[in-house]
Amino acid sequence: MIEYRNLRVALLGGGSVGAQVARLLLEQKEELANRVGAGLDLVGILVRDVNAERTVDLPQELFTTDAESLILGADVVIELIGGLEPARSYILMAINSGADVVTANKALLAAHGPELFEAADHVGAQLNYEAAVAGAIPIVRPLRDSLAGDQVNRILGIVNGTTNFILDRMDVAGDTLEEALAVATELGYAEADPTADIGGYDAAQKAAILASLAFHTTVPLASVYREGITSVTPEQIESARKAGYVVKLLAICERLVDEEGRAGVSARVYPAMVPRSHPLAAVHGANNAVFVEAEAAGSLMFYGAGAGGVETASAVLGDLVSLARRHVAGGPGFAASSHADLPVFDIGSVTTRYAVTLEVTDEPGVLATIASVFADHHVSLALVEQSMTPAQPGTASHAPVSSTATLVIGTHEATEAALAATVNDLAANPVVTQVASVLRVEGV
Repeated sequence: MIEYRNLRVALLGGGSVGAQVARLLLEQKEELANRVGAGLDLVGILVRDVNAERTVDLPQELFTTDAESLILGADVVIELIGGLEPARSYILMAINSGADVVTANKALLAAHGPELFEAADHVGAQLNYEAAVAGAIPIVRPLRDSLAGDQVNRILGIVNGTTNFILDRMDVAGDTLEEALAVATELGYAEADPTADIGGYDAAQKAAILASLAFHTTVPLASVYREGITSVTPEQIESARKAGYVVKLLAICERLVDEEGRAGVSARVYPAMVPRSHPLAAVHGANNAVFVEAEAAGSLMFYGAGAGGVETASAVLGDLVSLARRHVAGGPGFAASSHADLPVFDIGSVTTRYAVTLEVTDEPGVLATIASVFADHHVSLALVEQSMTPAQPGTASHAPVSSTATLVIGTHEATEAALAATVNDLAANPVVTQVASVLRVEGV
């Protein structure tokens, strides 16, 4: 049996994930070599400060600030520094030198994925990114390989652990968003600046990657509709609970056919009500899950830790072993597939359901007025529930005592454009004192 030479592995980044990758590479060197058919030599770790304190005890001689020498001397480069630059330049340098690349950089892939994949395809290199989407959860390879002979129709994903932790706390413990965020920050689930998480930006990046992969179509980040969880209230959470739902921030990637019969795709992120009977409703804490609906395979669920140093390192090492085996076997890397080249529809073309909570004046004919607004936009009602809210008497002795009614209205499926127009008209209607809540309903 011919022995293959050892492969040189360069690691860019020595943070929480990078340190765990390095530790596992060193501790499991013999086992990994048996799996690959060749040794994996960690030849260096790129850091900003070689003398900084580390969370993991690693050989000091591995640390370097010389990116170019490290990258150009490697067979495989693992990029874990994050951000757009210099990560993009480092990855292109590695690819153009003939090295394969593993990255967990979702922001970079969402912004520059086509450029990087084209560069890799041009030289026959491989770019793997399992850890970029859902931490330790294997979802990239199942979509790319296991479901390659099937048609994926829809993906519903809880792909941000911070927002899932917050919404779960609001549901289970009755916290406000601010209280739940404080707990998430204390436990290390949320950054000092949580905007990327609670604003839905992180989930949107992952939605762009998943949609591009699942539908063989380039889906730019700018085409992903995004809403975060900053406007979700305890009242919405409680209302959803009473109706048998839980609120989750979902990344949704879907095949669509528009009103003109054109096939296309949608990628979007927003908080939505999910039936408590749906598997995604049982995803608690900071965990992630991706629910895939395929034409032949049916419904598939991928669940697990969406973040964490050692958990994410598991996905990185899986990518590394895959690339190393290809080196041993020979042949070019697998090119990213965008052959379908489907149009990306805007949010107005999406068909979904709404749950709308209105505060209305308590007077005859209000229900008929509200129903007519929905009918004007061809949106049919599935559920109407009403409760009375007596108002407090006015301060003047002659002030009348009035009351309002709370209406919770569930709709049947309609286009997002029709539903949005309905809500706008409701807000302007004189019988509506307040549109208290609007949430989409998914997974029904």
